[in-house]
Amino acid sequence: MKIWNDEGGNRKGDMLLQFQVITDTHVKADPEHVYNRNLARALEDIKRQAPDSNGIMLAGDITDHGHAEEYAEFLRIWRENGAGLPDSYFASGNHDVGLGHWPSRLGAFLDATEMRGPYHDHWVNGYHFIFLGTEEGLELFASLSEAQLSWLDAKLTERKDAARPAFVFLHQPLKNTVAGSYESQRWYGVTQDKALKEVLSKHRNAILFSGHTHWELEASHTMFDGQERLPAMFNAASVAYLWTDEDEHKEGSQGLFIEVYADCVIVRGRDFAAGEWLENARFECEITEQPE
Repeated sequence: MKIWNDEGGNRKGDMLLQFQVITDTHVKADPEHVYNRNLARALEDIKRQAPDSNGIMLAGDITDHGHAEEYAEFLRIWRENGAGLPDSYFASGNHDVGLGHWPSRLGAFLDATEMRGPYHDHWVNGYHFIFLGTEEGLELFASLSEAQLSWLDAKLTERKDAARPAFVFLHQPLKNTVAGSYESQRWYGVTQDKALKEVLSKHRNAILFSGHTHWELEASHTMFDGQERLPAMFNAASVAYLWTDEDEHKEGSQGLFIEVYADCVIVRGRDFAAGEWLENARFECEITEQPE
């Protein structure tokens, strides 16, 4: 899969699939909190900009603390803004399930999102969507079992078409890949970093989306361009608030819009607060058929 970030590409034929990736909504118990209002605004923006969307993918940290009152607020926001929204799928984040009593923390996440487990997969319009998640309640990192890594390896071989990419979601990014994950930035976070990279290196048709860092989409390395024989990866910023390359907090709310064509995947950054596209956050991934 070749990757570039200009207006090039063939874009043959009609759009086959479109979806959005949002992350780090950090919903609070207070219905008037800015994070809650940011999520409602993002959902309304998605409805206006992509009325025919095939799905919204949320890459973790749905809530700020994983409390029952926060999940209730999350469900209220989704219900009140849900008319016209497509199906939604969720990965867990450290703020959702970290620390505390692991079965209770995971159970609250699963009850609210109706996902099948800490990791799960779905087929949408013939494309594979795979969600990874921690199996321990660590404070910041994700811990993936050998069983989950083997499951991922097997799922990435379930291709209905060798030329179609698979989309993978995990809250924490791999080390030294996307914005915020570099060693000096400190916001990488997979205990089995090497093992997960080894699995992904066998499946260059995958595209991995992550959150956790909150790094704004205009920063360097929003996209990891498939170095070290790894697939493409994208940082999805945050709906709640942003972080900068200067290691500073920034008010704002951003996410990704993805369009899939027969020969490429287009990833576009959206500023939900301003209701504008981010000109410096537009990427194209050329799709090439992968060997069986």
